[in-house]
Parts: sequence; C-alpha cells; structure tokens
Amino acid sequence: MNVTLAVKQYISKMIENSGPGMKVLLMDKETTSIVSVVYTQSEILQKEVYLFERIDSQNRDNMKHLKAICFLRPTKENVENLIQELRRPKYSVYFIYFSNVISKSEIKALAEADEQEVVAEVQEFYGDFIAVNPHLFSLNLNGVARGRSWEPTLLPRTTQGLTSVLLALKKCPMIRYQLSSDMAKRLGESVKQIITKEYELFDFRKTEVPPLLLIMDRSDDAITPLLNQWTYQAMVHELLGLNNNRIDLSRVPGISKELKEVVLSAENDEFYANNLYLNFGEIGTNIKNLMEDFQKKKPKEQQKLESISDMKAFVDNYPQFKKMSGTVSKHVTVVGELSRLVSERHLMEVSEVEQELACQNDHSSASQNVRRLLQNPRVSELDAVRLVMLYALRYERHSSSILPGLMEELNRKGVSERHRRMVTSMVEYGGKRVRGSDLINPQDAVAITKQFFKGLKGVENVYTQHAPLLQETLDQLIKGRLKDSQFPYLGPSSLRDRPQDIIVFVIGGATYEEALAVYNLNRTMPGVRIVLGGTTIHNTKRTSSIWTLQGVKRSTGMLTPVLPTVVLSWLDVLWVVDNS
Repeated sequence: MNVTLAVKQYISKMIENSGPGMKVLLMDKETTSIVSVVYTQSEILQKEVYLFERIDSQNRDNMKHLKAICFLRPTKENVENLIQELRRPKYSVYFIYFSNVISKSEIKALAEADEQEVVAEVQEFYGDFIAVNPHLFSLNLNGVARGRSWEPTLLPRTTQGLTSVLLALKKCPMIRYQLSSDMAKRLGESVKQIITKEYELFDFRKTEVPPLLLIMDRSDDAITPLLNQWTYQAMVHELLGLNNNRIDLSRVPGISKELKEVVLSAENDEFYANNLYLNFGEIGTNIKNLMEDFQKKKPKEQQKLESISDMKAFVDNYPQFKKMSGTVSKHVTVVGELSRLVSERHLMEVSEVEQELACQNDHSSASQNVRRLLQNPRVSELDAVRLVMLYALRYERHSSSILPGLMEELNRKGVSERHRRMVTSMVEYGGKRVRGSDLINPQDAVAITKQFFKGLKGVENVYTQHAPLLQETLDQLIKGRLKDSQFPYLGPSSLRDRPQDIIVFVIGGATYEEALAVYNLNRTMPGVRIVLGGTTIHNTKRTSSIWTLQGVKRSTGMLTPVLPTVVLSWLDVLWVVDNS
C-alpha cells in the first residue's frame, strides 16, 4: 500500500490518455496541492504539459493549440466553472478527471454544456487526498469539530477523502472505530454507507484476510502532538511548518531570495529521503558528509577549459553539480535554522522536561522542573503554555497538583488570559474523563534514558523516549488483543485472523511521530502493511488551538460565538485575540 504511488499513477494515466501534443493542466486549489506533492513541475514538463492553470481563473487566454487535462474535485463550484468553460472552450479538446465520485445529474449538465463537442473523456480518478509520504496521507482539513460533534460540512468532505484513499488502494475494508468517540462512529457509518451505495466501485478481488479501517479520535491522545520532535521531517514541521512539502523561510535572518521558500520532497530529494526519519544529531553528521562530498565535486576555480573535451566534460557535469549545489544550500539553510531555534528557545532543556511529563511518574521532580522553565525568560510563550498543558494532562487528578501556581507563573510571564485558558481547554478536550484508552498508567512509569547523538555542535543529547498511543494500539491490533469494548466493529462481522492491510485514520489530525511509528512497524512486522492518515498533520501550533472556552467561526468578516471546542489553527487563535 503506497498512497504516493497511487496518486502518481493516476496523474500519469491522465497525461498518457490525452496522447501526444502540448497540454495544459487545469486544476482547482485542492487538486493543485494534490498534484504538487507527488510531481515536480519539471517532471510534468517532460510529459509535454507546458501550462498549469486554475479553473477559477478569469484571465486565461484562448489557446486552441493546447489540449486541456482537467483534474478537479467534484464540487458544485468546480462543476459550474467547468460548464462555463465548455460553453466557451479555450482549448482544442478536454480530458476531464474528477478526484471523487460525481453524480449522474452533474455529468448530464456537463454533457449539455458541451455543445461544441470538445470533451474527449470524463473519468473518476480517486486521488482526493494529500499523499505526504508513501504510508501517510492528509486531507488538509482544520476545524472539523463543533463541540464533540462534526462540523456539518466537514463530515461529508472527510468521508469523500477517506473513501477515495480506499478506492485508490483498492481496498474494501472491515471497519473498527473508537467507541468513546461519537465522531469516529459517525465517520465509520458514513464510509460504510458510501461503500454500500457504490458497491460496484468497491468490488475488488477478495483477499484471504480482509483489509481493516481503524478510525481513531485525536482526543484519545492529546499528549503526542504537544511534544517537541527530534527527527528531521517532524522537526521541520514543528519548528518551521511543512505545508504540502513547502517551507516558508522568509523570516530567517539574512535569507537569500532563492531560499525564501524551499521544497522538501522525499520523491525528488535523495538526501531528504534518506534522512527524514533520522534524529537531529545524525542529520548534523550527514550534512557535514554532504558538504564534504560537494566540495570534492566542486569545479576548481583555477581549472582551465583548454580543449573541446574539457568544455564537454564541464557542460555534462554542470547540471548535476548545480542540482547538488541547490540540495546542499537548501539543507544547510534548513538545518542551520533548526539549530538556531533549538538554541534560542532552549528546546533541549524544554524537551527533557516534556519527556519527563509524558513518560515518568515523579510529580515532585516534574513540578520543580516545569516551574523552573516557566521562570526562564528565554522559554517562549508557546513552549511555556505547552509545558503547562502537558502537566495538566499528566497530573490533572494528583492530590498535590500545583496547576494554579503554574497558571499564575504564566500570568507573570505575560501570557494572555485567553491563552492561559487553553490549558483548561486541553484537559476538557483530551483529559481522563474523555479518553477511551489508558493513555497514562501511573503503575508503569518509564525512566528517561539519555541517548547521546554526536552531530551538530551543541546537540549532545536528545530525548525521544515517548511512544505514541497509536503504536501500542496497532501492536495490540496486530496481535489480536485490541478489545472490542474499546474498538468495536461496525456491523456483525469481525476479523478472526491477523490483519495484513490496515488503514488508520485519526479524526483531528495525525502527527509525524505517529508516522514514524507506522514506518517502523511496516519495517519490523513481516506481512503487515499499514497506512496512516488524518484530517491534518499536526504540530504544536495546530494542536494548541483546541480552544473550548470560546470557539469562533468566520461569517462575512464577523466573529460569531459557536458551540465549544472548535479546532482552529494557532494563528487563527492569535488572530481572534488580536482583533477582539
């Protein structure tokens, strides 16, 4: 099971079906993201696709010498835009592909609009999701919850995205869901309804052991997204933000123009592919090796091009050299900025205390360490609030809890009242009363073990002791020990044999730490294939936005109170605070 390969094959098939000749790729906002994470522009250019346009753009020129490949989500807006396009076609012929199931009535409306008979093909290609890694996908959806229920418009969208993954992977699964989450049950029922309705689409070859869809809720493990991460991909997302494989580096001090936005794609960047799951210390060593290798291949300034053969050798080697130069510049810049942030925000020390809170059962030590860090002026507001959130989740019912004192420390640090209230919000969202699993077991305290990683100067040790709840859940599932009382099946049937193909979906967002756990399980469990997905891919800035005390929604520029627990991005929360 490989979601990246599935989407790439769909796109390749679209281009292949259109035949030889110059082409334009006509997309919407979402399908543009879907394509961009699996294909570079240069790769598609090699397939005679010379222009990339948005279906909603009003300023496109007539280019009758081009064929149009349309890859669109089957939304009402896209269908209407396509109808207007077909009435006044700008291209010679149209090959239309929808990323999900489209209704017969909409197909009829498109056929009626095609008066000039420019449509050569209409198909459904089920690539309605972002393929982040081969075993990881996202729907790029935030704010899916209203209270403990679905935001009404986002349940259908989540259902569409998840069913498209199943269709792309050619799986008709049995479904298990987290009993403590009504949202998980509703999503499972919604997916089941689509499978029943579109039974012909899901009529795949039967396997000896049916595939399994496991639906979980982020509230069952609110700790994992709050922890600092120390593997390359996870660190980049945590500290810099990774959006459809792109990083905005425009705020980095002294950044050059060409590096203000960079792309990190394991499909097209060998160094990134080899290092995305390695820890920060190992990355430092590998960056050093990359630099040394680059220096060896760098043309000497005094080198003279004295013959035709010298010139030919230089020209032949230059593209490879230039590509390597770009790779070196990019990764040195990214790792350098990560290193600067780690030092500036005291993240080594912060992470040590985070791991203590997540893995140990020593309240006295944890209390002292959290208070000490809150009093450190170099610990950022985000890191301070995160530490108190972790303390509140870990020791919410401890008889000697110092939570009121920590809240006062946040106040003295200058943290706003609304951000301080988010601590209570996090407990309401993912506290013991809500969780369906035993996330924190005081009887099974784990001692922190320091691991020494030699690499970048200043990085002598990092803490990666914590294992996400998902890892234990999947381990129990594979061994046949996952309790039906916690994760019941949807329907009367149940799986008797060890599962082989497992699709896990986390409502409220997955994390790169969980993706790493899935990656390792796939490597160490022969015969088991796992794919992880979520409504989004979390980092702390997104997780900290679970704000139960006052949710907001945007309607014609106004802020309107809604039911509690609207999950917004951290920037949305700051926007609300700054504009109230």
